[in-house]
Amino acid sequence: MGEDSAEVRAQVRDVDRRANNSATTSTTTVGLGDVTEHPDDPIVELGTGSRAPPRSFIPDAPGSASERWKKWVPFPVRRFGEAVVTWAKGPPDARNFKIDPLLPPAQHFPVVMLAKVLPHRMHRIWLFAFWLAMWIVTFALVMRQGLVASEIAGWGTPVKISCGSTYWSGDNGCGLDGNLCRPFTDGGFAFKCPASCSSYQVLNPHAVGDQEVVYSSLVVGGPPPGIDGNAIYRGDSFICGAAIHAGVVSNAEGGCGVVRLIGTQRNFNGSSRNGISSLGFDSYFPLSFTFESAECASRDMKWPLLAVSVVFSSVISLFVTSPAAFFFPIFTGLYWTVGLATDAPNYATVPALISREVGNYLPAMFVGWVMYDKMGVRRTLRGLSAQTEKTVLWLGACWVGSLTNYTFDFIPIQRLTPHDLEQQPGARAALAIIVIVLLIIVTTQIWFFRQEARLIRYLGLYLLLGVGLIICVLLPNLNLRIHHYILALLLLPGTSMQTRPSLLYQGLLVGFFINGIARWGFDPLLQTSLALRGDAQLGSPLPIIPAPVINVGQNVSDITFNWGSPPGPEYDGISILINDVERFRTYFADEFHNPPNFTWTRRGGIEENEYFRFGWMQGSESEDYTKAGTWNTKHEWVDMAAGPSKVKARDAGTEVIVPRDFLRR
Repeated sequence: MGEDSAEVRAQVRDVDRRANNSATTSTTTVGLGDVTEHPDDPIVELGTGSRAPPRSFIPDAPGSASERWKKWVPFPVRRFGEAVVTWAKGPPDARNFKIDPLLPPAQHFPVVMLAKVLPHRMHRIWLFAFWLAMWIVTFALVMRQGLVASEIAGWGTPVKISCGSTYWSGDNGCGLDGNLCRPFTDGGFAFKCPASCSSYQVLNPHAVGDQEVVYSSLVVGGPPPGIDGNAIYRGDSFICGAAIHAGVVSNAEGGCGVVRLIGTQRNFNGSSRNGISSLGFDSYFPLSFTFESAECASRDMKWPLLAVSVVFSSVISLFVTSPAAFFFPIFTGLYWTVGLATDAPNYATVPALISREVGNYLPAMFVGWVMYDKMGVRRTLRGLSAQTEKTVLWLGACWVGSLTNYTFDFIPIQRLTPHDLEQQPGARAALAIIVIVLLIIVTTQIWFFRQEARLIRYLGLYLLLGVGLIICVLLPNLNLRIHHYILALLLLPGTSMQTRPSLLYQGLLVGFFINGIARWGFDPLLQTSLALRGDAQLGSPLPIIPAPVINVGQNVSDITFNWGSPPGPEYDGISILINDVERFRTYFADEFHNPPNFTWTRRGGIEENEYFRFGWMQGSESEDYTKAGTWNTKHEWVDMAAGPSKVKARDAGTEVIVPRDFLRR
C-alpha cells in the first residue's frame, strides 16, 4: 500500500511537471497522438518548445493560392525547390569578402610614403592633377613623332593608309573590265603603313582564280623565284601586307615607301617572306603594282604609346586609394590609348580619327559610370588596400582585355557567328573550351555570392537578362550578335565582390568593353542577316553552265558558253568574271542587245590558264558566283566545283585606293 501510494505520488508529480512545462511554453494542441517523422502525418504541436516542422507541412488556408499550387506540384519537387531556395539564401553567418594584402608593409609603402611627403590632402590632389596632365602631354608628344614622315623626293609626303588598303575592289567591284579602278599603269604614290598589318586577314573566302584565300593576309605575287628582282603583286593585294612581304616596311614598326602601278602582268609568284605567305597566280591580271626604292623615315609609335600609358596608369594604381580617382582616369587613359594607338580604326586623317573617338567617348564614359556605380566596380575597389595586387590583377587584366586584338589573337574565332564557327578551322573546339572555362568561373562566383548571402538577388538579375536575350533571339528577321563589349556588360555584375578572382575578371571585362567601343563603336545587339553576313556568300541560286564549245585555231582560239533560264523572274541578267575581272554582263529583257551566249577569244601564243565564274544579277547587283572553271593551256575545259565563291568586296574596313588621286607621272 505504501509502495502503491509512493508510485501514485510519483506519477502525480510527473503529470504536474509536464503540465507546468506545457504552461510555460504555451503549447497549443491542435490534434491527438504522438508526433512522428512521417511527412504525411498531421502536425500535433506547433509551440515554440516543440520541434519546428518544415514550412511545406504547415496547412495553408483553404482555397489559398499556395494550397492550389501544391495540389499540382509533387511533394519531392516541392521539397527540392525549397531546399534550393534555402541553400541559395546562404549561411546564417554571411560575410562580405575583403582582401587581406600579402606582405602588407610592402603594398602599403607607396601610400604611406606619399602621405609622409605630402601630408596635406590638397597637395596630393594637385600632384594627382599634375600627373594626369603629364600623361596627356607625354602621350601627345610621342604620338606626334609617329605622325611625322620624311618627304620622299619626287613623291611628296607619304599618305597614311590602313592595313586593308588595296587598289582593286573584290571581284566585280571595279565594274566591267575594271574601268572603275583605272588607271592600271603609270601611277603611284608615297604611302605609310601602321604596324602589325600581317595579322589583318580576309574573313570570308576571296577568290584568286580557282583558289580561295580565307583567314589569311591577301597578298598575291612576290619577287621572282631564285633571283633578285622587283616584287610584283596583283592589284587586289593588300598594299601594306605586300610591302611587308617585299621587305619595304616592318610588321613590328610599320613604315613608308612608294608603290607604283605597272599595268597587266602575268604569272605571279607565291612565296613565304617576312611572316606572310603570298599566293601564286598562273594567269594575267590588268592591274599590278611594285615598290620603288625610296629613302623614307617613318615609324608607327603604337608600342611606345602603349609603354607611356602603362607606366602612368601603374603609378596611379599604386599611389591612389580612392576607387573613383583610380577607375575614371584609368578608363579614360586606356580608351584613348586603344582608339589612337594600339587598335585604331581605319581613318584617312588624324582629325577624322579624333572626331570619331570623341563621338564614342562621351556615351562610353556614361556607361563607364554605370559600370562603376551600379554594376559592382565601386564595391570591388572600395576599401581595397592591396595596392600591388590591385595593380597586377585589376589593372593588368584590364590592359590584357583592352589589347584583345593581340592578347587573344591566337584563339581561332574571329566573329561569334554560326557562319564563322562553321568555316574557320578549330573555331568549334576553341568555343567549347571557352564555354567550359566560363562554366568553371561562373560556378566559383556563385559560391562566393552565396557566402555573402547575395546569390538570390543576382540570380534574379541574370534571369531577367536571360529572358531578354531569348526575346531577342525570337525576333523575326533579326539576329542576335554578342559583341565583346556586350559580353563585358553581361558578365560584369557577377564580379561585384572583393576577392582576387573578381579583381582579375572585372579588370578583364572592363578592358573588353574599352577595346570594343574604341575600335568598333556601339555596334548593335540585333543585326539583319545582310549586315551580319558582311561579304560572305548570299546563298542565291547559281547558273548551270553546260559544257562549252571550244574552237582551236592556229592564231586564234575561242570558247563559247550557254546558260539556261534564270531560276526566277527577279533575276534579270548574268555576269561573267574572267580571271576575277568582270568581262561580260547582259540583261535578258534587253531587246536590242541580248546575246544568248558568250564567246571569249584567246590569241595564239598565250600559254596561261583562264578562270571563268558565272553569277545571276538583280538589276545592277550581282548575286553569288560559281567557283571557277578553267580553260587550260591545252585548250581543255575543267568544270567548276560545286558551290559559290565570294562575290563582294572584303568588308567596310577595306579601303579601295583610286590611283588617280595619288597619280605621279
